[in-house]
Amino acid sequence: MSKTANILKKISEAGLVGRGGASYPTAAKWAAVKAALKNKKPGYIIVNGAEGEPGVKKDAYIFHHHAAAVINGVYLAEQFFGADKIKKIYIFLNREYYQLYSFSLKTVLADRPYEALGEKTEFFIKPDRLTYISGEETALLNLIEGKKVEPRRKPPYPTEQGLYGRPTLINNPETFYNVSLAAQNRYEGKRFYTISGLARRPGVYDLPANLTVEEILRQTGNYPAKAFFVQVGGGASGEIFNDEQLSVPAEGAGSIMIYDKKRTDWRKLFKHWLSFYQEQSCGQCAICREGSYRLRELMNQKQFNHKLFDEVVQSLEDTSFCGLGSSMAAPLKSYFANVKN
Repeated sequence: MSKTANILKKISEAGLVGRGGASYPTAAKWAAVKAALKNKKPGYIIVNGAEGEPGVKKDAYIFHHHAAAVINGVYLAEQFFGADKIKKIYIFLNREYYQLYSFSLKTVLADRPYEALGEKTEFFIKPDRLTYISGEETALLNLIEGKKVEPRRKPPYPTEQGLYGRPTLINNPETFYNVSLAAQNRYEGKRFYTISGLARRPGVYDLPANLTVEEILRQTGNYPAKAFFVQVGGGASGEIFNDEQLSVPAEGAGSIMIYDKKRTDWRKLFKHWLSFYQEQSCGQCAICREGSYRLRELMNQKQFNHKLFDEVVQSLEDTSFCGLGSSMAAPLKSYFANVKN
């Protein structure tokens, strides 16, 4: 078996999935890009490390502690596709992460055996506005190409027709880190979790990927002594669960945000979520652009119209063009279902 075929086998056997939120099988994505590159001009690799989801800090932790492993994962991807088949590599970071971690990443790229990789690697800084939507794969492609930052219609998928119309591999830093471990037979089925909010020991933890939220909170010493609820998967798009529903896994971006049940003003919390989505909407579809505004209006009314609120939320979930609009519904619906019922 060739070295390139062997790395795909190791990724597949390790059961690696994307860690940007979608959890798509890594081996399937890599195989799709390789197949698309056979009949096309050289493509691209993008490290999507801008981390726009509130309450998620795992990429920062990985860049700080495991920069070399991330670059090694990118190098293995380039070798798998063939160095002549990859025109350029982009490392996509927000401004803060670029200032903090670009030096260490560039230092790794200057060392053997990564010099050639470093010569065709470019750092791309995420704009201060639209930080959330620009993390969506196809919106990121538009950003790099200098187009309006908004999602594209799929298919075609980036694996087939991505940056400048060429096959493009887009993976999260944690995925590249895990690839590096899998290649050395060191992957142990773990993932990174960010715990924040009403937490005694907030931070990023490296724990088994199959743990429940309750197990994660107890093992890290973050299980509250008072009544609480959690937002799982991200501080904007994550679902809400009460303290009797913690047998669920921490999916998505691996974030657990803890709230004090008695002290949390649900109207203020909803306004916080809606303000975020209103600011981050690219404006492409009317329901996302106007829906968040309409929901904030309803929140400001003295007599809360629950029925109309539910109708707007359902429209967002059913008709939004991309995941930003539909994900807006997740915390709103689950809060009413699981906490304020």
